[in-house]
Amino acid sequence: MSKLQKSSRVEELSDTVDKAMSEEAGEDAQRKAAEREAKKAEVRKRLEEAGNKKKAKKGFLTPERKKKLRKLLMVKAAEDLKRQQLLKEQERQKALADRTIPLPNVDSIEDKGQLEKIYNDLWARLTQLEEEKYDINYVVSQTESEINTLTIEVNDLRGKFVKPSLKKVSKYDNKFKKSAESKAGGKEDFRANLKIVKKDVMESITNVKKKDDKPDWSKKNKEAKVEEAAPAAAATEPEPAAEEPEAADPEAEEEEGEEEEEE
Repeated sequence: MSKLQKSSRVEELSDTVDKAMSEEAGEDAQRKAAEREAKKAEVRKRLEEAGNKKKAKKGFLTPERKKKLRKLLMVKAAEDLKRQQLLKEQERQKALADRTIPLPNVDSIEDKGQLEKIYNDLWARLTQLEEEKYDINYVVSQTESEINTLTIEVNDLRGKFVKPSLKKVSKYDNKFKKSAESKAGGKEDFRANLKIVKKDVMESITNVKKKDDKPDWSKKNKEAKVEEAAPAAAATEPEPAAEEPEAADPEAEEEEGEEEEEE
């Protein structure tokens, strides 16, 4: 009996433990679910508050109302612009009516004195208008010159300099002008400014070039001719053979000089 009692007690204890654990697990699940719901409620509340704040910021002017208001402003601006244009046109017509004189019907007038009077009136009006025009143009030119001087001074103070527009002039034009002024009416002598070289100096320079500045190939040809003529002269006549190359030398020199001059 004692063993049966013990086993029954163990079973009871295990049941009580299982119940207690199941109750604790249920309580934990309920607690977690409650916490989850509380977090969701907090998030929902925050979103609602943010939406309410945005709506409060927008205030009375919603996007649709803004569009309508913009259209109304555009229509009002167009009407104001048309009204201003009409006022300007009316003022213009009024000013023209005040300034201009109504032209009389000249075709129906036959009196000479009356025609002369009309002519004199129109002429006086024309001269008056021309005087006013001249005065206005003078004032405009004076103001423009003052504006230009002030802008130049401002640029000088700021360190900004306006480059003037320079006219391109050829250097030969100035030379021709000076020569024309110095020699008015006479022929132009373009050789006057050249350096003068004496004739004797030129002749001496050409002679030196002919004698000294001979090319190497001319000397080689001369030596070859002398070597060929020497054995022929020794075989036949020694005296005339020696004279022939000497006679050929000036001709060769003249030919060489001509070739140099041509080069």
